[in-house]
Amino acid sequence: MAKSPPELSRPTNPTLKRPSYAKQRTTMSFSSFYSPRLSIFLLALCGALFTFYNIQSLHAPVPSSPSWSLMHQWERVSNCIQEFKSMAEKLQQAVTFLPLKDLRYADKALQGHTWFMSSMYDTHEEGEVQYQQFPSEASKGRLLCLKGKETHDGSWNSYALAWPEALPINATLLKGLTFVSYNHYNYDNIWHGLSAMVPFVAWHIRNGCESPSRWILYHWGELRFKMGPWLRTLTEATFGGAPYIESFEGVNDSQPVCFEKAVVMRHNEGGMSRDRRIETYDLIRCKARFYCNLSLEGRIDEVNKQGLPVTSMTLFMRTGPRSFKNESAVIGIFEKECAKIDGCRLMVAYSNNLTFCEQVKLMSLTDILVSPHGAQLTNMFLMDKNSSVMEFFPKGWLKLAGVGQYVFQWIASWSGMRHQGEWRDPDGDECPYAEDDRRCMSIYKSGKIGFNETYFGEWAKNVLNEVKARKLKEAANKSSASTSGCACD
Repeated sequence: MAKSPPELSRPTNPTLKRPSYAKQRTTMSFSSFYSPRLSIFLLALCGALFTFYNIQSLHAPVPSSPSWSLMHQWERVSNCIQEFKSMAEKLQQAVTFLPLKDLRYADKALQGHTWFMSSMYDTHEEGEVQYQQFPSEASKGRLLCLKGKETHDGSWNSYALAWPEALPINATLLKGLTFVSYNHYNYDNIWHGLSAMVPFVAWHIRNGCESPSRWILYHWGELRFKMGPWLRTLTEATFGGAPYIESFEGVNDSQPVCFEKAVVMRHNEGGMSRDRRIETYDLIRCKARFYCNLSLEGRIDEVNKQGLPVTSMTLFMRTGPRSFKNESAVIGIFEKECAKIDGCRLMVAYSNNLTFCEQVKLMSLTDILVSPHGAQLTNMFLMDKNSSVMEFFPKGWLKLAGVGQYVFQWIASWSGMRHQGEWRDPDGDECPYAEDDRRCMSIYKSGKIGFNETYFGEWAKNVLNEVKARKLKEAANKSSASTSGCACD
């Protein structure tokens, strides 16, 4: 049985044992529906009323029986307490749960992700991440509560807001900070998973480096209980401990779960300025290198026998869809151009057989990343800033693939890299429909990529010369400052 994190913060030391799941939950039963905070408030209020009545009595005629007067006033105090308890009970019963996936907006799911918690507005300052936080001024001090464990239809899962003093009947209260992630795609693909994680890192930086006790993952309002291995390890590196994915074990479908503090993201990186994204990727890169015991200072000091900075070019190959038709020919072209540059080193690696730390190390040694379009290119942000990327596409993508084909140009810009353009194969499998027919994309999507020796050679030469000149200039201007740690250490 999986164990939950500690109540207030997750230990960063992996050798520490987590307390049992039962210790994490405070169940609000009907017989004890109001919190100690509410009890103190009621007693204080009624005590004030009691005092007020006593002051009034000083100016009133003396009653025939002092004991009767005292009993009468105490009866008023008791009635006051009962009235406020009744009010708290009504507040409990008035909590209204709404579907997490609002089917009214099902045809507009990509337009702001409006179907997830559709009644709520985000907090958004110019250039900052868009988020919701509970409790907050925007929520009027109310906590976020969730209900349902549906993994196939998000409209059966629901959410509500409740005051901490009047949580829904039989609610379970989870202590600590909870990150609630909505992802329109998934948490297995490293690009889509990273996009969902980045806004939480941005919030983490701007909020005293506070880390979550747990994560709750939603896809189309449906619960997900795991991250892909790459994303899970990156999350562990960034936040200082393995992410605990809430599974709501021991909670039935109709039982509400409320959170002492929750942050909800449903727009991925949307709204973030380029400077804020670069700051965020800088932290993730630094944390990943630290986690994998790699240098945080970059690789400008790496030189060859002649004392020239090493320019490292990596061919990051795919197998299967969008791989090169003739790998040896492509490798030969780049080997030939690399050999013409003093200090050039060519490496060939495959994205499907490297561990997380092997990928981090490979990227930390790479100045120029050469790779087909695909999720493996997400690793580019792990290179030193100002490193270069060369991207390759099979036939048909330009007309039919939509804006998604530009994601690695975006991440290059957001993480401080240089996207050096792309090559699109003009040849490939034929489509029986018109060339702009969307049905052709099913044929082109997984196509193989050919090569153009002349174009590849000239392109490689230009990028290599540019990078070599930049590295020589950086080496000449390098300051003595060193990096000893990451932000949020």
